[in-house]
Amino acid sequence: MSNNYTYQNNYSTTTYGAQGGADGGGFVQGGYGGSQGGSQDSPGGTKTYGKDTLRPVTIKQILDAEQPHPDADFKIDGSEVTQLSFIGQVHSISTQATNNTYKVDDGTGLIEVKQWIDNDAEPENAKSVPQEGQYIHVWGRLKSFHDKRHVGAHIIRPVTDMNEVTFHGLEATLVHLHFTRGPIPTAGAGAVKTESGDGMFVDSYGGNNVSTATGGRVLAAHVTPNSRAVFNLLQLEPQNNEGLNVNVIATKLGMPVAEVYKCGDQLLSEGCIYTTVDDETWAILEY
Repeated sequence: MSNNYTYQNNYSTTTYGAQGGADGGGFVQGGYGGSQGGSQDSPGGTKTYGKDTLRPVTIKQILDAEQPHPDADFKIDGSEVTQLSFIGQVHSISTQATNNTYKVDDGTGLIEVKQWIDNDAEPENAKSVPQEGQYIHVWGRLKSFHDKRHVGAHIIRPVTDMNEVTFHGLEATLVHLHFTRGPIPTAGAGAVKTESGDGMFVDSYGGNNVSTATGGRVLAAHVTPNSRAVFNLLQLEPQNNEGLNVNVIATKLGMPVAEVYKCGDQLLSEGCIYTTVDDETWAILEY
């Protein structure tokens, strides 16, 4: 499942079609409903949208989306959302002459999904409709009518592989983190981010003058800020092949020796450093 995430009105296809941008004008073929490139959230299907970004979301995100005024686009995580996709289970179905309405639940919330019926379709080409209790993947547009939100569906497709549910949840989480915390740092990007005194953690020794970037080496997310400071010092401080002693590290960072040992234990267990002449002298493990 190879993805190229650049959420600036760009998208690429994924294994499950969640981005869907390469085929059918951003919509997925072969689901419950038509496959024409125009919007199906109105009977005419003639309205087009300038923003083509397709955003994977949860229903809670849909319900929490902000709309500055009735004519404005909805925003999720501060970013405008036009087309969206989500996966959920059908709780109930209401069939009318012009549209079908499905109440869909994904575990984070419940929302109505409306899909217009193509009365001009040939009987042999008519799509079957979802059944209650079935998991479906919905592509559509968020709408509001009399302060009640619903999704106007372009495509509704049955979920036949439950791995798709997990994949979508991870993808929605990734995009949410992209907009709320910034892009994933890449090795060798050259960007340097420093810990400031008003960060999320207390006692971030050396945080004001030691970069939290790791010279192109990406540390695991659970590595503590203090351990990162120790790692950075081992990388940046001039030294011989023996590395740096625990007491030198403590002095340089103004960190208690006991805390340095704790950081060393974490970095050793992560395979980031190794002991050299004794257990109190460490160097970066290059590979």
